[in-house]
Amino acid sequence: MEKIRAGNSNIRNPILASYVAKGLLLYRGLGSGIKRALEDWPEIDFTDDRDGCLFTVTVNRKEEERSEKSSEKILVLLKAEPRLAAREIAERLEITQRAVEKQIANLREDGRLRRIGSARGGHWEVRE
Repeated sequence: MEKIRAGNSNIRNPILASYVAKGLLLYRGLGSGIKRALEDWPEIDFTDDRDGCLFTVTVNRKEEERSEKSSEKILVLLKAEPRLAAREIAERLEITQRAVEKQIANLREDGRLRRIGSARGGHWEVRE
């Protein structure tokens, strides 16, 4: 595990690696995935089950923290531009439209957001 965290590469899927080497799969950075993942997210757990021939990488994330941040960003956007659609919010926040729709549903349920008018011609009212 220490060698993996230090950036040592080991081919774990020789079949996939052979397709990359033959140019059949478009991929750059062969053997650098774990290193790049650790650079972006150091809170990764590795499990090496040699008896079961299984190597597992677990990325732990704090869903509530992220959701709270997204919902607050959505409120800020809608306060400034009440006529924004979920698609536009998703593009600006670089998250999926479905994630925005879920956050809006939660904000409406919590009474922090209200829709005034129709889906097409209406606007959002942010409540404190």
